[in-house]
Amino acid sequence: MTARIRGDGDRERWRDRGARAEERYLGEDDEEAVSAAEAAREGLRQIVALTGRDPLGITSIQPTDDGWRVGVEVVEDHRIPASTDLLGLYEVELDMTGSLLGYRRTRRYQRGKGD
Repeated sequence: MTARIRGDGDRERWRDRGARAEERYLGEDDEEAVSAAEAAREGLRQIVALTGRDPLGITSIQPTDDGWRVGVEVVEDHRIPASTDLLGLYEVELDMTGSLLGYRRTRRYQRGKGD
């Protein structure tokens, strides 16, 4: 099992929108919900592990009903000069604990040629 990236230290509880007060506290066997920063790092790590591509960075992070949606930009194809590299934008879906639910490439484009 791969170690999960943690950055906020130990937390004993998390808040879920709409959850009753007694449901907000995690039991002894429950995993902690990850913060946005932790989810972003985990999304980046997952894309690198799954694709083997060189990451450029995290482009977005958004909470969802089930967890987090993280946008990650990677180099799909290194070219010379570097300004002609092909980049890919991936969307990673994570659950509340940071476990991977799915991912997909949403866009592929040449470096320097944005929207």
